[in-house]
Amino acid sequence: MWQEMGVLMAKNRMHKDIIIIGAGMAGLTAALYAGRAKLDVLVLEDGLVGGQIANATGIENYPGFMTVSGKELIGTLQNQAENVGAVVDEFDKIEHVVLKAQPKIVETESAVYEADAVILATGMNRRQLPLPEATRYNNKGVHYCELCDGHLYQDKIIVVMGGGNAAVDAANYLTKYARKLYLIHRSAFRADKASVDKLLANEKIEVLLNTEIQALLGDERLEKIKIFDKEMKEERELAVDAIFVNIGVVPNTKLFEGEIALGSAGRIAAGEDTRTNIEGVYAAGDIREKEVRQLTTAAADGTTAAILAEKYMQRLRAARVKRLW
Repeated sequence: MWQEMGVLMAKNRMHKDIIIIGAGMAGLTAALYAGRAKLDVLVLEDGLVGGQIANATGIENYPGFMTVSGKELIGTLQNQAENVGAVVDEFDKIEHVVLKAQPKIVETESAVYEADAVILATGMNRRQLPLPEATRYNNKGVHYCELCDGHLYQDKIIVVMGGGNAAVDAANYLTKYARKLYLIHRSAFRADKASVDKLLANEKIEVLLNTEIQALLGDERLEKIKIFDKEMKEERELAVDAIFVNIGVVPNTKLFEGEIALGSAGRIAAGEDTRTNIEGVYAAGDIREKEVRQLTTAAADGTTAAILAEKYMQRLRAARVKRLW
């Protein structure tokens, strides 16, 4: 109402000891450790808590669990972090950051926050389907989140595009809804053997490797796809109701461009100590340059970042006290 009247209302301005941007494995682990250190912790998340891992249906390589869903694992970690005082703010879009100043500034749609230290843990976004007509069918048959949208296609024909672990996990998950499911990938599988074996054992699934999706067809929504078998040199059309795209990820660093040093692949330049080129700013998880990207290494990054951020704040406060004297 105020906006309609042309009145701009000032945003609330608040101070936090530490702000963590991103509520995936790295961010929530950092929140847990920072909360246990009795710091005033705020976790900001633009989208769903959990990030990419929230969609995983059967994680079998996280220590302490024979198998666990991403939703369960992240839910438990969020509860742990909140139980020690961390606040998780979901769906509060971040508009602007100032990282080189002290205090650091993080502005969202609802508030302006100041913080002594910031941990960047925004992870990765799914790569978009590289076809010119893809945006026309967004949420009209083209989707990027099986956990969010899979239920819309009960007893329908579903395609999963991709051949890595995320794609295979998505296909295994979507069989609970699909009447028929195609997994289409341009080359060979890149997924773990255990996940692939589970996929191949499901009678609902037909795997089309060395196959490219060339076009999307349909009037109001997706109705067909045109595919090309590279081995047989054959082109054909498949009647489908939806395609879930899992063809890789890109680092979610656009918000920080011009504020922090980025590597050649667009990830944040930070070592195993998670320190960036800005004092008091740390990068944890898939967002930073690293050779190995696993849930366990994301948790390790979050742990390291929180502990070093606490030490940084101790030095900062000591310096402030010294100046007063």
